[in-house]
Amino acid sequence: MSVTIVWFRQDLRLHDNPALTAAMQRGGAVVPVYVLDDAGEGRWPMGGASRWWLHHSLLRLDEALRARGSRLLLARGESAPVLAGLVKQTGATAVHWNRRYEPASIARDKALKAGLLAAGIEAKSFNSALLFEPHTVQNKSGLPFQVFTPFWKHCQTLPVEEPVKLPPGNLAVPGQWPASLDLATLDLLPKIKWDTGLAAAWVPGEAAALKRLKNFTTRAVEAYADQRNFPGIDGTSALSPYLHFGEIGPRQIWAAVRALSKDTGVFPANRGGQVFLSEVGWREFAHHLLFHYPHTPEQPLRAEFAAFPWQKNAAQLHAWQQGLTGYPIVDAGLRQLWATGWMHNRVRMIVASFLVKHLRLSWQDGAAWFWDTLVDADLAGNTLGWQWTAGCGADAAPYFRIFNPILQGLKFDPQGDYVRRWVPELAGLPVEFMFRPWEAPMDVLAAAGVQLGGNYPHPLVDHATARTAALAALESIRKPRP
Repeated sequence: MSVTIVWFRQDLRLHDNPALTAAMQRGGAVVPVYVLDDAGEGRWPMGGASRWWLHHSLLRLDEALRARGSRLLLARGESAPVLAGLVKQTGATAVHWNRRYEPASIARDKALKAGLLAAGIEAKSFNSALLFEPHTVQNKSGLPFQVFTPFWKHCQTLPVEEPVKLPPGNLAVPGQWPASLDLATLDLLPKIKWDTGLAAAWVPGEAAALKRLKNFTTRAVEAYADQRNFPGIDGTSALSPYLHFGEIGPRQIWAAVRALSKDTGVFPANRGGQVFLSEVGWREFAHHLLFHYPHTPEQPLRAEFAAFPWQKNAAQLHAWQQGLTGYPIVDAGLRQLWATGWMHNRVRMIVASFLVKHLRLSWQDGAAWFWDTLVDADLAGNTLGWQWTAGCGADAAPYFRIFNPILQGLKFDPQGDYVRRWVPELAGLPVEFMFRPWEAPMDVLAAAGVQLGGNYPHPLVDHATARTAALAALESIRKPRP
């Protein structure tokens, strides 16, 4: 009997999984395996929140495979020698996997494929993570897009493949299974119990992803365009961690949203569906940029920003990380992040803007914190988001666009529900002072039980002063050097 190894990575699902489907169609036994290869991630091994999610996702994937008569093998180490060892143990004649697009993954996969082919082993990779692979999308000059709108307009002219169907029935299994590690030995869960909030907020796995997609498309997608910017409302899909770990694929999302439309155009007629799919487009754009500009996780795309005079202030960075900046909408976002491993997208922009423009701490500092604490810590998306906010990336918001955290709070949390949930020490304040408690009269603070400098901090910086300093810093890199 022929044997095909299916190497799972950020594609932890059975449906719309072309590598798995191709292995089943090839005939013979299928050996599913996940290899924890921290060294193979280059400079960006998974952070703590992502490792928590991965533990539970692997558990769910193994359960799904067992329901199909199979199981998931677990291994740890460098992917190439681990897979080579499995080829020898199983007598496999093929290895299948789905492509990733981070720089370290591309280099690893290229070397792996060359080694397998040289050994006479069929090595095939597939696209499961994107609607449009980065090397297939170019502007009229044959160059990568650096602005989202023309990128997405171009993508809308391209066909989107249907989700790949999983063949019915059980997977064929080898006569003897190779040895597998126990999930616990991968040490993915924290040794200090900080993950209670994550467990309360999330159910990882393919089944949960499909359920969340169904609930969103039947409940919230029509109102998405109007509600997505309000963090106190459950108005987003919250599918980002499922997408990151491949528990659901963008083709499945595209098909589900398109199915709601009665028209036959590329986009659904419903405005909410259009806006939602354009957010999927931003994810595509992020991977497009990372593929073409692999240096950007560490360096600005716009070279002039390498000279930006970022500050170094460990105390302010720590206060920002802990949600103790004195600006309630900023603090609410950072506390939500720590508690749940996720932050509402509008608040991500506010929080990031505060770090790089009010505190003038580097976007790399912020990206590193998000990487460790987000359950959807995607290298492409994290890089795009932080460079966009800092004004140093493709299609970036200009640096002089500085969010006012007071006005942002009043506009997008008008009843103060979001801040009350995540900054409960301010819950008794009237909305009038919710986002600027330092301006509240003493009797109002006392009635609300708020002690500035006590149970809630004074602002780290004054908004107007910080804005002036940020603009001066920007001007310093614009002036020609002697």
